[in-house]
Amino acid sequence: MGLTVRLLVISIEFLLMILMFGVCTGLSTSRIFERIRSNSTSKYLTKDELWFNQTLDHFSPFDHRKFGQRYYEYLDEFRLPDGPIFLKICGESACGGISNDYMSILAKKFGAAVVTLEHRYYGKSSPFKSLTTKNLRFLSSKQALFDLAVFRQFYQASSESLNLKLNRTSIENPWFVFGVSYAGALSAWFRLKFPHLTCGSLASSGVVLAVYNFTEFDQQVGESAGPECKAVLQEVTQLVEEKLASNAKVLKTTFGASELKIDGDFLYFLADAAAIAFQYGNPDKLCTPMTEAKKAGDDLVNAYAKYVKEYYVGSFGAEVQTYNQEKLKNTTLSDSSGDRYHLDLCKNVFGEGVYPVVDDTNLYYGGTDIAGSKIVFTNGSQDPWRHASKQVSSPSMPSYIITCENCGHGSDLRGCPQSPLVPEGWYIFNLFASVHNFEHIVTKHLNHMLQGTLRTAVHLMR
Repeated sequence: MGLTVRLLVISIEFLLMILMFGVCTGLSTSRIFERIRSNSTSKYLTKDELWFNQTLDHFSPFDHRKFGQRYYEYLDEFRLPDGPIFLKICGESACGGISNDYMSILAKKFGAAVVTLEHRYYGKSSPFKSLTTKNLRFLSSKQALFDLAVFRQFYQASSESLNLKLNRTSIENPWFVFGVSYAGALSAWFRLKFPHLTCGSLASSGVVLAVYNFTEFDQQVGESAGPECKAVLQEVTQLVEEKLASNAKVLKTTFGASELKIDGDFLYFLADAAAIAFQYGNPDKLCTPMTEAKKAGDDLVNAYAKYVKEYYVGSFGAEVQTYNQEKLKNTTLSDSSGDRYHLDLCKNVFGEGVYPVVDDTNLYYGGTDIAGSKIVFTNGSQDPWRHASKQVSSPSMPSYIITCENCGHGSDLRGCPQSPLVPEGWYIFNLFASVHNFEHIVTKHLNHMLQGTLRTAVHLMR
């Protein structure tokens, strides 16, 4: 198994279970941004927690259990009485509030309320105190979509609804759904499965295609790296594999990962560290020190270890222990790659009989042939995940590739280049013409989809 990423967008349910236990933490988009934002209230429009009772199993007529699900609301820009409600979906991480990014601009522009719902099993919204395989059977994208539908009805029409809070008669506001990455896929699928509950959706870097062997991810990383950096990374890959075979203990200590006894876990950790720079539009963070080390004749393994420890672990806050398979067997709940490797990992953590169901997932949702309407798909030009998203436009589902220097994951909502170290996407937007121009496109589609439900037309950004 090489250092090059062998990531799988396996079945969505399998991916959810893996992420639940912390595997691939470096590539879990929601977790990274949540970790950066958690230390600063200025990164949020609100952090005030609200709760409602969610159904545990939406598909059983006999199981009536409920659990507390956390949500947030931001009403400062809400235009009474008929302003739209923007539902921003939280993905595979704890949800600490409503982030202060491009959503705040859209809320002000459209006079919208913003609400966000924490994903079941994450943060404070777990139905159980332990994550045994038996308890995890209610963790699925299908259950999550029904969570959103039930929440939408609760927030709009229940006895504790927005109407009651605002002391007004029953009014049905137009809803529009937003999501990035896995949450972007949920956004598209929510519009697909519940078209009567939303006027439309934005699927930013939405990974709607289930893929078993995602070789396109590797190819995009190599393309984004460029020939010089790619050659250096290939060389350091070979050196790492040679040192791993001859003296694994010393090598792992060099990277600060001596606790990763399984070589596959260690290589996965190194692969994530490399891929994260390209995924979020910061290849220079990796390529510059590596190519400079090559030109200077320095030790490439040490140069890469320095990057991993200072940037991936230090700046991003990646945790080495989350790559440890033995740790994954610990089912205690906390708030916070080749084919064979992944199959062994699945078996090791969840036992026999749990396998990714790629074909079933694509059959159910449609993959990139999703048959929805009023869904806007967006992807960054250098984001490796875009190859699992819808990239071909149709009249009812336009798809855009945002092309700018180092455009990465979620560039439209989070900014470009997409660095978790500078998460104020609304500010970074103004620095790049292509992303700035995209604001006009987003606003145009929103205005069109909400047309007929708003009292006043919304002018495009100038």
